[in-house]
Amino acid sequence: MSQATVTITLPRRGTALGIMQRYGVYIAIAALLIYNLIFTPNFFELDNFRTQFVQVVPVMIVALGMALVIGTEGIDLSVGAVMALAAAVIPLYIGYGLIPAAILAIVVGAVVGVINGSMVAFIGVQPIVATLSLMVAGRGIALLIANEQLRSVTDPGVLSLGRGSLFEGEAFRIPYAVIVAAVLVVIVALLVNRTTFGKQLIAIGGSRRAAELAGLPVKRILLLTYVLCAALAAIAGIIGTARLGASVPSTLGNLIELSAITAVVVGGTPLTGGQVKVGGTVAGALLLQFITATLVKHDVPDAYSQITQAVIILLAVYIQRGRAAVR
Repeated sequence: MSQATVTITLPRRGTALGIMQRYGVYIAIAALLIYNLIFTPNFFELDNFRTQFVQVVPVMIVALGMALVIGTEGIDLSVGAVMALAAAVIPLYIGYGLIPAAILAIVVGAVVGVINGSMVAFIGVQPIVATLSLMVAGRGIALLIANEQLRSVTDPGVLSLGRGSLFEGEAFRIPYAVIVAAVLVVIVALLVNRTTFGKQLIAIGGSRRAAELAGLPVKRILLLTYVLCAALAAIAGIIGTARLGASVPSTLGNLIELSAITAVVVGGTPLTGGQVKVGGTVAGALLLQFITATLVKHDVPDAYSQITQAVIILLAVYIQRGRAAVR
């Protein structure tokens, strides 16, 4: 009996597909910036870039947590609901000051992460099912906490976080929200690339069964990953509330999970897990923001922005198909 041999040819680094897998998001950003330099008046003004960076902060922060979860071959659909919960909690405790209120909001988010992580790690519920339930229930709880009402937030500390800047009045002032996002990017990058936790997380995403056989604390790592994701979503909710100057749990974070997943996938982190591209995730979030800003400045309806985002997801998954074959 003769044996059939199947040969799978994977894209090499030097091929066009291999280059797109590694640098596609950066190439897309460069191409978009060149387009705007030529065709979009005033796009390169400092105030415009400052606005774009402030607007992308919530998506970027949520995407950092989503990248960690996707790195374990999971998903978290509850991040928008966690943002809403954080927004609902802030007005209740803002009388104690920004720091205590923010800590309590993050703790509430972390509790959601504990529930998600426990269902995934200890009960064995599929991540999409576990987090979908919290996606629905979480926003419902947020609405109950807020009594389904918009609540204004006038605390100077909160408003400064969302609207204030370092070097206020200077040409190169840096919004506090951008500084917070930059610090979180550095922390997550160090966590992924320089700690045992990061290495174990990636190992679990590469093969959970192999990680278990190697004696890694799989359940504990999964639990902590979902807690970190939810905590980051809560921080994004705090910043979103600070930017609006109001707690709006009915709409804050609505569908942000889709934008976060898009940023992660476009940035080079495969949905099959085993990798976490922090820099790519940041670039992916910026790409989505620049695309939206470009369409807005050219008076293109928002519906086309959503269609564009869907096309980007499909292209990113197609380009990454070779990575899945390696595993």
